[in-house]
Amino acid sequence: MPRGGNMGMLAGLPGLSMSAIGQAQAQAMAALGASGIRLSGQQHHQQQVGNVLLVSNLNEETVTPDALFTLFGVYGDVQRVKILFNKKDNALVQMTDGQQAQLALAHLDKLKLYGKAIRVAPSKHIGVQMPKDGQPDAGLTKDYSNSPLHRFKKPGSKNYQNIYAPSLTLHLSNIPANISEEDIKVAFEEKTGGAVQAFKFFAKDRKMALIQMASLDEAVSALIAMHNYQLGDANHLRVSFSKSTI
Repeated sequence: MPRGGNMGMLAGLPGLSMSAIGQAQAQAMAALGASGIRLSGQQHHQQQVGNVLLVSNLNEETVTPDALFTLFGVYGDVQRVKILFNKKDNALVQMTDGQQAQLALAHLDKLKLYGKAIRVAPSKHIGVQMPKDGQPDAGLTKDYSNSPLHRFKKPGSKNYQNIYAPSLTLHLSNIPANISEEDIKVAFEEKTGGAVQAFKFFAKDRKMALIQMASLDEAVSALIAMHNYQLGDANHLRVSFSKSTI
């Protein structure tokens, strides 16, 4: 990619000033470094990553564009997802920029998703194309560019400081005051089919909690199923991976 390529792609997105772009890139770079990932400037032979990733070895019976949007959205703002019509165990995921794509690749390659270890690699595509009129797609390509669920769209977002590898323990936030521990545990087990091993509200802020699943596979599935899950009339649960244990 030419020097400044990411800036060019970002500048084409509506509502982003150049100062916000620079700040977002700096935060993504800091998140990469904090995660112990060697950056391209530190490792000359590392393959440079564009903003599109190729995801393979998917469980084609279970995976959906929304599931990939939610999982990859932990590490950056997903713009588009395309599950390949003729090869449904492969997908293209378009992130906002190359730094977010690198972050997602570093954390999600070889992760078990719906029982299969997925592979994540850089794609040669520079973008994901929406299907043309009349072209068969079966809802396998989705545009998320205007999604309200993007975690990093606000310049200076604190979410850049809380990016962690997939883990057994999940961080929950935006919990209504009238929702109990039992309510949340039952919702997780009914929605995911997994087993909750432990739960703890934050002592100083009951809007947040930690929940631990029985396996990493269950925790990944739970994050996908429960992020943005409606709790009460106006509250939607926020779920992310945690570095903490219970």
